[in-house]
Amino acid sequence: MSQAMGDLLSYFSYSHLPENLQSLSRPFHDLATEISTYDVADYEELKMGLHKLLEAKDCIVRAAIRRGPQV
Repeated sequence: MSQAMGDLLSYFSYSHLPENLQSLSRPFHDLATEISTYDVADYEELKMGLHKLLEAKDCIVRAAIRRGPQV
């Protein structure tokens, strides 16, 4: 795994989050980890897809934060 890929995947970590947010973030981490192992012809497209997945994860977590601790 390249340093750039490792750096990108580090943004999917979730252990630092409160438990209610971990359960929302974990599936994104798991999917990103799996996707990062794919043997693809276009590495840049793979990274772009992971960036978009990270964007989606961030949106979901922010939405849950705005809702409050009952998530």
